[in-house]
Amino acid sequence: MITKKKWIAIDKSKKKRSLIFLLQIAIAICFLLFLSLVLSKKLSFNSFFISNDKLQGIDVSHYQGEIHWETIKEQGIAFAFIKATEGSSHVDRKFDENWKQAKEAGILVGAYHFFSFDSPAKTQARLFIKTVKELSGSLLPVIDIEYYGKKEKNPPNQKTVRKQLKQLLQILEEEYGIKPMIYTTYKVYHRYIEGEFEEYPLWIRNVYYPPIDIKRQWAFWQYSDTGILDGYEGKEKYIDKNVFYGTKEQLMDYIVPNKETAKKEKSV
Repeated sequence: MITKKKWIAIDKSKKKRSLIFLLQIAIAICFLLFLSLVLSKKLSFNSFFISNDKLQGIDVSHYQGEIHWETIKEQGIAFAFIKATEGSSHVDRKFDENWKQAKEAGILVGAYHFFSFDSPAKTQARLFIKTVKELSGSLLPVIDIEYYGKKEKNPPNQKTVRKQLKQLLQILEEEYGIKPMIYTTYKVYHRYIEGEFEEYPLWIRNVYYPPIDIKRQWAFWQYSDTGILDGYEGKEKYIDKNVFYGTKEQLMDYIVPNKETAKKEKSV
């Protein structure tokens, strides 16, 4: 015979199991909702690892079309890397406009060059310097080195790439008085950058998880290639989002000095 106490115990056990079941259902629903937001690119998984006090930025090219920089700044964007050149002959058609208007909006700007595996370092450097005549007070120049076309399946010779990249970096450093920064992906980093170029600041791309397995210090992290902001009208729906892994004061170490200051520091 089941006593009253046993009935109470059974009832409590059933309620406990029901609560656990409901909790499991709630967790599953939350996970599916989170997964759907990530897969639909409405939410970046990486954003959960970035604290609110970190400086946020973007990188843009002509693909973002007409950009309303005041609107961009109002959304908490502190800096922007703007595409200037590619290879030895291509100048981004929106560079001058983006550069001027972003600065007027009070956004700290930097210019980047898309590295070509197929043209000499000297001619690539010449094009960038001709296009980006003055960088004083702006973020340091960036060399964006990543695979394009069929290069990932047929990677260029490691020794040759390193030689060309080194030459390009040295020419730009001589011109602007500051070591340029290298932007790269994981695959290119491990093939060409790792163990070399340690003296150059690193901007790493990983849109899947934080770059905790990169065994060297990095300064900037591109954590999303599916960001969505108000304020641009190009065919490209998304915008790359980045974070600086330091303080506002530390960001000043990445500012290009004026040429006279650079010459004095070099002579000391």
